[in-house]
Parts: sequence; C-alpha cells; structure tokens
Amino acid sequence: MKRRQKEKTIRWGIIGCGNVTEVKSGPAYQMTDGFELLAVMRRNEEKLVDYAQRHQVPKHYTDADALINDNDIDAVYIATPPDSHKYYALKVAAAQKICCIEKPMAPSYADSLAIQTAFEKDGIPLFVAYYRRSLPRFNQVKQWLDEKRIGEVRHIRWHLSKPPSAMDLSGAYNWRTDKTIAPGGYFDDLASHGLDLFAYLLGGIVTAHGIAKNQLGLYTAKDAITACWAHENGVTGEGSWNFGCAAHQDYVEIRGSEGQIDFAVFHEKPLVLQNVDGRKSLEIANPKHIQEYHVENIARHLRGETEHPSLGKSALHTSWVMDKILGNL
Repeated sequence: MKRRQKEKTIRWGIIGCGNVTEVKSGPAYQMTDGFELLAVMRRNEEKLVDYAQRHQVPKHYTDADALINDNDIDAVYIATPPDSHKYYALKVAAAQKICCIEKPMAPSYADSLAIQTAFEKDGIPLFVAYYRRSLPRFNQVKQWLDEKRIGEVRHIRWHLSKPPSAMDLSGAYNWRTDKTIAPGGYFDDLASHGLDLFAYLLGGIVTAHGIAKNQLGLYTAKDAITACWAHENGVTGEGSWNFGCAAHQDYVEIRGSEGQIDFAVFHEKPLVLQNVDGRKSLEIANPKHIQEYHVENIARHLRGETEHPSLGKSALHTSWVMDKILGNL
C-alpha cells in the first residue's frame, strides 16, 4: 500500500454519486495531483450512467461490493446518507482500502466508534469530510487565535436558525429529517460542521450538555437544540440551532481577554477581528469545489507530507459531542 501511495496514482471510487458529489466534492478527486476518479456507484442505473458520462468517469457500478472489491480501486469515498456509512465503511476496511466518509461519520457515536476501530486496527487511512478544517477562511481564524490576537480565549457562541423549507412544510420525505437516519435532523447535517470546526480551532471538547426538542411537528427528527460545552483548555461554549425561525441567521463570536472574532460557519460573511489595534474585516471566498483543499490535504497526508486535519479520530470526537448534546450518551 505504501509503495503504491508513493509511486502510483491513487485511484478512487465513489459510493453514492448524489448532489454532494456533483460540484462540492467529486471534481476535487479529479483535480488533485496524484488522484484519479476511476469509478462511481449508484443503485439507479439511469442516473449512474448519466453521472459517469457527464463527469467522464471510466467505470460505473450499481453494486457497491463490486466497486469496493475492484482490484483497480485503491481508495473509496462514501457519499451516501449517514445511516449507511457504517455498512459500507466496514466493507472498505475489510478490503484494506483507503477511505473518506461524508460527514457526519455516522448517526451515532457507537457506529462511528465501530468504523474508527475497524480502520485503526489495521492502520488503514480514514478521512472524514469535515472540510472546513481545510478551508482558508477558517484557517485564518485559527491563525488569529494561535497568534493570540484576542488574548486568551474565554468563550465561543454560535447561533444558527432557518425557517422551515417548502419540503418541510409539504410533508415530503427527506432523509435529513428522518430520525432513523439523522436523529437530530438538520442539526446532524449542519451543526456537526461547526462543532467539529470549534474543536479544531479551540481544542477538544471534554463535556457537553443539551436540550433537543421537536417544536414544529413537521417531521420525526429534532428541530430545536440548545447546548453548552467546555473545551479541554477551559474555554466555554454555547450554541442554539432552530429550524423553525423566521430568519436565516448564522453567527459565531469568539470572545477573548483582549478582543473578539466574528464569523459565520456557512455564510461567506467577512471575518471580523476586533482588538486594541481596532477593527479588521477580511473577505475570503470558498473555492467553487468546496472540498478542494480537503482532498488536496488527503493527497499530502498519503504522501507523508503533513497530517490531515480531519481523520477518523477527530470525527469520532465530533460524533461523541453530538450524541452528548442530543442526550444519547
């Protein structure tokens, strides 16, 4: 495996070529030096063939096992809904192949632990698509924090709210709000990104508590969550996520002993630094293919140049935090 990583192009297969792979992630595997997107898998053959033709992917399968066990495939990106992540990941681990899993790692800490254990046992590289750890805008925030531009960090607060979508109001099925797939609903899909990012910026979270409710009754998953937590360095945190509010808001503030940093997790608002030197505002746009830097960092990790910021171990920690907030642990 190590010889192939150093001397040959790493050939990837994607399981689940849905919307997330169209622009956000799939093209990044084709753009990255040393990587090739060789095969894709989807159960719907018509959509599968269309995807393979549009993206010029040489191989396509309707059977995931056939892709995983293809001798020409070195690595597998699992881009399916989270309830199937464990099922496919354990098969990839058994095949001894490199893996990247879409976030969240799995719907529960227990499933995430099973995945991490399977890859760790044999030393197989495992990455999770918490790509905000690789984005320049958030690494600028990290640089400010590392440089102590706001002194000692004291507290972080995040509020995310959205009104119910047309799909929510219609009662149409959406796996993102099905409690059997995503117990926290949009919290699982969205808040996981921010909580994972906060652990990257401020260090691991050692305790977390939350209240999770279904206020609207539009679907089976939770739609209103509040939480508080503490990082290993003593920084405290609070968050609120509500998917039945009138306005779409996304606001993070990090308060320190000598200033404050403001930014958004999803909106491309300016990063704002306020301290004794005044107020500084920076606009840093995300790339068109938002997982570009994440995938490039996978290549660098596999070449032994640097450790990837989002490995199975860090994603497992995020799963633990999520389950603590939801009251599942």
